[in-house]
Amino acid sequence: MIASLSGEVLSIALDHAVIECGGVGYQFLATPRTLGTLMRGEHARVMTSLAVKEDAMTLYGFTADEDRAMFHQLQVVSGLGPKLALACLSVLEPDEIATAINNGDAKKLQTIPGVGKRMSERMALELKDKVKGFITQPAGDDAWAASQSSLPVGSGAMVDTVVEALVGLGFTEKAARPVVEAFVAESEDVETLETATVLRASLAALSGKK
Repeated sequence: MIASLSGEVLSIALDHAVIECGGVGYQFLATPRTLGTLMRGEHARVMTSLAVKEDAMTLYGFTADEDRAMFHQLQVVSGLGPKLALACLSVLEPDEIATAINNGDAKKLQTIPGVGKRMSERMALELKDKVKGFITQPAGDDAWAASQSSLPVGSGAMVDTVVEALVGLGFTEKAARPVVEAFVAESEDVETLETATVLRASLAALSGKK
């Protein structure tokens, strides 16, 4: 599997770009937002996802972790393939997609080319409990702000470790950190708190499990 590309940008088109790695040019499809971060002749690094079919192998490129994570998550929906997943990310940010799904906002989802009434309803039904980790913590949230200021002394290393693990599982740091910090802040005895316990609790919260 090709997980990333790092090299000189050879060309940029409306829907794809080519990066040379070790003398080989790799073409990948990407959103306008991703393509807008690239400049021909300069060095760039993109994270990739390889879609393999019987008659073709297509590489998709992303410059943000949350974009690739959402790209993969969207394809859990039956009938939603990589091209439509990329279309979703071309129109909406991962946070916007997650918020629309979480709120059952079919009209918002239907602004995406290729997403009709049935597909938007399917996305809301099949992903509602799987995309909460992509929703950005609202600015000015009193509960979140309180957790920030009440973190026990010496708990920073544990928080960083758990956040790193959650990012590795596909969640964004922006979404994971407030959840981890809130759990640690509410714990009665941080000294006996184990990293695995914090990870399990945070994962359950981010996944929408009770």
